[in-house]
Amino acid sequence: MNIGELEKTARSLVAHGKGILAADESTPTIEKRFKAIDVSSTEENRRAYRDLLFTTPGASGFISGVILYDETIRQSSADGTPFPKVLERQGIVPGIKVDEGAKALFGFPGEKITHGLDGLRGRLPEYRTLGARFAKWRAVIDIGNGIPTRYCLQANAHALARYAAFCQEAGLVPIVEPEVLMDGAHTIERCEQVTTEVLSLVYAELTAHRVALEGTLLKPNMVVSGKGCAIQAGVAQVAEATVRTLSRVVPPAVPGIVFLSGGQTPRQATEHLSALNAMGKHPWELSFSYGRALQEPVLKAWKGKAANVAAAKEAFLLRAKLNGAARHGTYSPSMEPTS
Repeated sequence: MNIGELEKTARSLVAHGKGILAADESTPTIEKRFKAIDVSSTEENRRAYRDLLFTTPGASGFISGVILYDETIRQSSADGTPFPKVLERQGIVPGIKVDEGAKALFGFPGEKITHGLDGLRGRLPEYRTLGARFAKWRAVIDIGNGIPTRYCLQANAHALARYAAFCQEAGLVPIVEPEVLMDGAHTIERCEQVTTEVLSLVYAELTAHRVALEGTLLKPNMVVSGKGCAIQAGVAQVAEATVRTLSRVVPPAVPGIVFLSGGQTPRQATEHLSALNAMGKHPWELSFSYGRALQEPVLKAWKGKAANVAAAKEAFLLRAKLNGAARHGTYSPSMEPTS
């Protein structure tokens, strides 16, 4: 493990004005996305869609890295170039999702534990050979009646730390993703309470596992109201609660925080990120690692048709550019397309 190299990669992923594209949807997830635009989820359609994203001219000005799925990291562009090489040639760092999804946590109704630790240590070197330089593992935390339980939080924090340690051993920067879901009717205050507890346990476990924090990135939720809450917190309140939470529990040794969009609309995710960065300087870079918030307009423009590829690339570049502005705290809703 070369800590210097890991830190260099981590910092490149949170370079000024840039963030990460999460293109790591599992096959069942992308099937849902394609179904919404009436496109069949064949391997070729998935490859063509990812090719569209990865070959968008100018995207590297705002996208520092791309998280790939196991299928995608083995696929190639239309000219036969492996996707990791396509990205590398643009100065974009390839990454890989390595967890196997969140499953029901036995004995704890309504709660989940992420699977994938079995055999992970043996799988990581292959991903590095294929071109990956960082990895991602997602834990899912629900807020509801009597949940989350302390056991669920501890179990997921422990798994995240073991994953991170394995990654660093293999020369990969681990992105640690504990997501407190927006689903539910909880208040922003409840979200802040749970997020604080989650991150506190995660960093205790990372420290216990001797993970070098300077060679990691954190991918958390923003502190927001639940979707079903009668009172939805405004942009300024979200920014203040999120920074307050992070300041209490995330060590300054962590190079950057790459927020997930977590069910926010593309515009909301950009507006919140900009407000966070407009608050002033923080100990860590505040960036993005968005999936739907970058891709939703792209899918609507593409619709699986070759004739729409240029328009889809334009939609992706615009969304990337707007989030690039949010990294500087200079995004304005007036920058959004009028149609």
